Parts: sequence; structure tokens; C-alpha cells
Amino acid sequence: MKTPDSSPEQSPDGIDRRGFLECMAWAGTGVLWSISGGILSSTALGAETATATGADFTFIQISDSHIGFNKPANTDVAATCRESIARINALPTQPDFLLHTGDLTHLSETAEFDTMAELLKECRTKDVFCVPGEHDILSDNGAQYRERFGKKSMGAGWYSFDSKGVHFIGLVNVANIKEGGLGILGAEQLAWIEKDVAGLSTSTPIVVFAHIPLWAVYPQWGWGTDDAAQALGYMKRFGSVTVLNGHIHQAMQKVEGNVTFHTARSTAFPQPAPGSAPKAGPMVVPADKLRSVLGLSTVKYVESGHMLAVVDMPLG
Repeated sequence: MKTPDSSPEQSPDGIDRRGFLECMAWAGTGVLWSISGGILSSTALGAETATATGADFTFIQISDSHIGFNKPANTDVAATCRESIARINALPTQPDFLLHTGDLTHLSETAEFDTMAELLKECRTKDVFCVPGEHDILSDNGAQYRERFGKKSMGAGWYSFDSKGVHFIGLVNVANIKEGGLGILGAEQLAWIEKDVAGLSTSTPIVVFAHIPLWAVYPQWGWGTDDAAQALGYMKRFGSVTVLNGHIHQAMQKVEGNVTFHTARSTAFPQPAPGSAPKAGPMVVPADKLRSVLGLSTVKYVESGHMLAVVDMPLG
């Protein structure tokens, strides 16, 4: 494992989808991203022929596996995580790598990290890149997470890498936050971000991945990052910036100028839509509906000057 303007269109749920209808299709188990000539796009698992066509490379996003969770919302989270990995392995062309956007474990216990590591070994993708969720740093401020999944990272676990013309930035916004509070990047990480992107050409596609959304999905539940605007301000000069997050256990998207935001479904259990319940947390759904609200995302990158597109596909 490695560490390392459209016109406004408002959906019935009130989510702003400006510029999204042309480049986004969402369904939900993970996201398969493809990259060709510098442009990212995506296709649902099950539409693999379209995904592979013309792509320079593809990658998969999964999130919020919560290994160790065992409550009515899902009594076997390892099984649904394994189903997601089986979907990935069934692709005719294997993605170049997998991104996991945090909460690999539920209580950051050694046995949970062991199980997650074994599950990821089942995935045929060459490399795995992770960032921590708040559940991964509960017991030791993230020391075990960094030892197991972030050996080459800096600070609390942030890092960057390049792949076939795309610059990837893995951020940590779960350290030192209060329960239910907004995510925080912090001064040290913000300074690193500014330095990290300073030497890049404006034509370089940027993919940022972190656990808590970098846009204000629902601040009342801590679904946002307090200092995200400063971090994204360093990326205003780039033509294409894609931000991938987990944490909220549901697929949502937004476009702001040159930045497209995507949140992924969990492989473990759903959470309620923003404001639809007294608080966030595991949501029980009928057993025959569970896999329809779990998922992964596929990303295809094609160099064509368009924004990255994401497809989220449910397990069910």
C-alpha cells in the first residue's frame, strides 16, 4: 500500500448542480475514475466498456468501511466491503489504484486495522492510497493508522503524488476536531498545500481527497471543513480541480467555478440526508434495501479540457 459556467440548475432536493449534468452520472458502490489526456470522467461499475474507452488511466474510490461496526444498520460491514472489492476485481481492465477516503475502521483497534488490511489485499489494484477518518484516530491520535496506512505521509497523514499528468493531494481534516464539529486542516497543513501546488502548471488537473467534505454540506452536523476555502484558494488558478470526500455516507455533488465536489457512499451503512433527522449517525433501512444505499465510485480520466466526472454505483 502506498501513502505517500453553466447556467444554474436546481434539483428538487435543493442541491446546486450547476455544470454537473453534462459530466456527472451517479448511481453508488464506489467510483471508477478514468483519466485520458488529462481529463477525468467516470462510469458506473457494470458499464465497464464505456469506462475503459479512451482512458489514460482509471481509479476507484471507496469510503467509510467502518470495520468493527456491528449494529442493526449493518451487522457485517466486512462482507459489504468485500462485495465492493469483488466489484472492482470483476472489471475487465483493472484500475491503476484505489483511493480510500477514511474511516477504514470504527474504533481504530488493532484487530480492525488487521481486517481492513486483509480485505485490501484482496483487491487486485496495484496501489492503495488512504487518508484517515475521525474513527481511525480515536485511540492513539492516529499513530497506528499512520504506521499501517500512512508510512510515507507527513504531519497527521497528508501527502501528494502524481500519476500520468494528474496531481493528487491527500489531506487530513479530522485531527483535533470536536465531536460533531467542522473539519479542520490547520495552519501547518495549509502552508504545506500552498507550497505543494506552487510549482505546478495551471493546466495540471488536481484531485484532492480527504475524509470530511471540503464544502459546507450541512455545518450543523459538522459536515464541512472550517478552513477549506483557504486551501482551495491556492488552487483557483488551475483549470480542473476535483475534490473527493466521504464521511456523510451518501452521494452528493456540487460545482463552484473550477472545482467539482463529490462525496461517496459508505461501504458500511447509510446516514440520513442533511437535516432529515435529529442528528447524523447510522441509519437503519430494510435489509433488502441496504445494498442500494451502499457503494463505490468509478473515475475515468480523459485529457479533453472538461471537468472530471464521477459515477457512484450502489451494491444493490
